[in-house]
Amino acid sequence: MTHSGDAITVRDPLWNTIRLDAVAVRIVDSAAFQRLRYIRQLGLAHLVYPGATHTRFDHALGVYHLAQRALAILEERGALAGVDPVERRLVPLAGLLHDIGHYPFSHAVEELEEGRIPGDHEAIAGRFLADPEVRAALESVAADGPARIEALIRGQSDSPLQGLVSGSLDLDKIEYLMRDAHFCGVPFGMVDVDRLLYALTVVEAPDTGRLEVAVLEKGVAALESLLFAKYQMFRNVYWHHAVRAATVMYKRIVATALDAGLLAPDELVGRTDEALLFLLESRAQAAAGGRASGASGIGGTAADPVVAERVLRWVRALRNRSLPKRAAEVVAAELDGRAAGEWLAGDTPLKARVEDRLAQELGLEPGGAFLDYPEKSRMFALDLLVRLRSGKVIRVGPAGQVGLIGLPRIAEELYQTARVLRLFTYGGRREVDRSALIALAQQDAATVERRLASSTPLLGSGWR
Repeated sequence: MTHSGDAITVRDPLWNTIRLDAVAVRIVDSAAFQRLRYIRQLGLAHLVYPGATHTRFDHALGVYHLAQRALAILEERGALAGVDPVERRLVPLAGLLHDIGHYPFSHAVEELEEGRIPGDHEAIAGRFLADPEVRAALESVAADGPARIEALIRGQSDSPLQGLVSGSLDLDKIEYLMRDAHFCGVPFGMVDVDRLLYALTVVEAPDTGRLEVAVLEKGVAALESLLFAKYQMFRNVYWHHAVRAATVMYKRIVATALDAGLLAPDELVGRTDEALLFLLESRAQAAAGGRASGASGIGGTAADPVVAERVLRWVRALRNRSLPKRAAEVVAAELDGRAAGEWLAGDTPLKARVEDRLAQELGLEPGGAFLDYPEKSRMFALDLLVRLRSGKVIRVGPAGQVGLIGLPRIAEELYQTARVLRLFTYGGRREVDRSALIALAQQDAATVERRLASSTPLLGSGWR
């Protein structure tokens, strides 16, 4: 970093030079923000793509930089005439802080069943904005700066510039696709950044009368390429089978530790990747070794030493990249037109019981089977304004717009191609007939409950 008065210049491998103003420097120097240096942007993807060790810290600086560039272009175009000058100062800071609430290993634990964790990273951002150093920096811009930043982060602001922070064309997407592709060493996430930034404007929405960020018609092709880049990154990187194997193991570790009293939900908040693994390993080791000594979990509650031993083994296996292996996998498009049961989405109690039963049927220890069916139903979601060459402003929704942007019209087909249902096993490689997995996946919750209550194998025949 190079200092120049109160501002600093940062050298970045993606954007070359990023200049942080004095307020941004105060935020970056806070302990709350420095924590992001130790949270990997792509969670456990570095176990598959060795270069993917970039962090939420790098990414946040990049979003701040893109916000500054976007505002400069809008200012030059005269598009900010009706925008509060304070909003112009707050938006780059919202970009800088948009990931301040992230959990260790980024999004992974957010896939756990609702209620298991304090909330998603945006919902808990306010806890970090209340940090004295961060709050003081934001209040130097506006007395209600922290509240306005939180609203921008959560997509709840009335600001005309909300779309730059959270929306169909927010700067976060542009930045993470470019950065993730760069550090993973893949060509899929490349985005025509300049074309998109120079196509931004602010217009009055025809349906609400409010000012909103919009894209000029000349930028629509670049927007469509961004959406396709996102699809390619999900298919090839974010949902790579080994990335998902590591992710399901990590989620199982956290969920089991929560259930066993080795970890409290609030202890997930504010920790780094390694700090959480160290905490889990040390507590599991103490409880596993406490069969005779009576070691306890959090709050003095006795932790089951057998479960603690299992958590300890899993943590060490994750560190050593000893991951679950695929027993069967089915692309969503191959489910014969029938949707998978809703119980498969997320980490529900029923899904956990099914996994325990599958482990038993396959001769594995408890916790040795993992069902994974990642979900991103709004992968191609659109809701933005486009100013046509004629001057007319239209709102483009999820279906796209005939003759203007067609990719969303085939969104479901692309999504069903990227999404894969997998059965992983740990503690021994198994092979499972794909048709048996398909049959299980297509049952509703009530039918699965009945099969669990019987002695009939889940991977057997006879589903009705």
